[in-house]
Amino acid sequence: MKRILFVLAAVFAAVTGYAQQTYEKGSFVSQTTGDTMLYRYLEPQDMQQGKKYPLVIFLHGSGERGNDNQAQLFHGSGQFLNPVNREKYPAFVLFPQCPEGVPGAYMPGLETLVPADMPLDPPVAPIVQTLMDLINSYIAHPNVDPRRVYIMGISMGGIATFDIVSRYPEKFAAAIPICGSVNPQRLKGTKGVAWRIFHGDSDPAVTVEGSREAYKALRKYGLDVEYIEFAGCTHNSWNPAFNYPDFMKWLFKQKR
Repeated sequence: MKRILFVLAAVFAAVTGYAQQTYEKGSFVSQTTGDTMLYRYLEPQDMQQGKKYPLVIFLHGSGERGNDNQAQLFHGSGQFLNPVNREKYPAFVLFPQCPEGVPGAYMPGLETLVPADMPLDPPVAPIVQTLMDLINSYIAHPNVDPRRVYIMGISMGGIATFDIVSRYPEKFAAAIPICGSVNPQRLKGTKGVAWRIFHGDSDPAVTVEGSREAYKALRKYGLDVEYIEFAGCTHNSWNPAFNYPDFMKWLFKQKR
């Protein structure tokens, strides 16, 4: 038994070490807010000079906040390290980390996640402005295709995905909010963005109505949206979402 535990520990350490080596550490200082954002990044495998690649931004949940520049890789990072995906979908990938104590995209923090009661015109949170400055710095990279910028997030990051795309729809070709929520009226101006929304119908943390109402609003406005709901799934709907058959294929075919 001790030998098995030792082997398992060694495998975990090797996998963790590999992820840390592949995702480089970054630190960005916003000229707008003066704040520093820690992030991890992945560059396209065998990047070719003069070729343009998609940019993917992944926003973590509240449990991965901190200042270690590591916890934000806990969910979602593995799919971009998969050697098949790295070869088939080469891209720049950003995993920014929200500092501990910062309530994400809404300042002050949200008092309710009931869609109709969420803010209709909330002020831009400093963390969002800092993040957008980071994203814009990557969009300016000569190897980034500005027509293929994708954003996704889980839980707190799903809420932030809705918020950010509502503010800056012209920046993004696709958005994947997972177990998020938003005042659905904010989505009216997001033409040009392909939405794919995921949620578990038994989510006790972020009510499923957040995604259902967003889907209905996007359909009402005649915008591009697909909604996938997982029966019996609680808050961790990102697990079946990441394993959805064409998750990567759908994302990387989107273009403005």
